[in-house]
Amino acid sequence: MTSEMPKILTDSLYQMLREGQIREFNARRAKGEACDLRGADLRGVDLRGMNTEGIDLSDCYLRQADLRGLNLSRCRMEGASLFGANVSGVFFPPDLSADEIRLSVEHGTRLRPRT
Repeated sequence: MTSEMPKILTDSLYQMLREGQIREFNARRAKGEACDLRGADLRGVDLRGMNTEGIDLSDCYLRQADLRGLNLSRCRMEGASLFGANVSGVFFPPDLSADEIRLSVEHGTRLRPRT
């Protein structure tokens, strides 16, 4: 886990997410294209409908992102920040407590999975 500032990545799949091209993102991932989102700046991005299976969201900035209905249960999220994110209906990884998620959404603390 790092304490770097959020990264604007040059990766084409990342750019698709920032531009709201969720269907195209999912189609390319379904064809086996890898996507590294560690430390990515996803602040304010609408990610609804995104295929999150196995994505590493460690250290991501998800401030005010729309995560409604996402299944994040198989994502790494250590160090991610959820301040002000819309998390209605999100299925979080089992190693994150409800209190940990609440603190991140309300105060912007970085997520710390239980060990």
